[in-house]
Amino acid sequence: MFKKNVGNLDRILRVVVGAALLIAYFTMENASPFLLIGIIPLATGLMSSCPLYSIFGIKTCPMKNS
Repeated sequence: MFKKNVGNLDRILRVVVGAALLIAYFTMENASPFLLIGIIPLATGLMSSCPLYSIFGIKTCPMKNS
């Protein structure tokens, strides 16, 4: 699967923001953009992997000591 490149704080923020946007989608009228915008951070937070982070070489998770 994807390599983990999202740290714990980043992951929590993504899940919270994604869930809030999905709640807004279901509770507000004419809020259709919130569905797609909410799914992306929620999915990347749950998977602990962000494709854009991979492209730009960003990593917010702690490095493993080898």
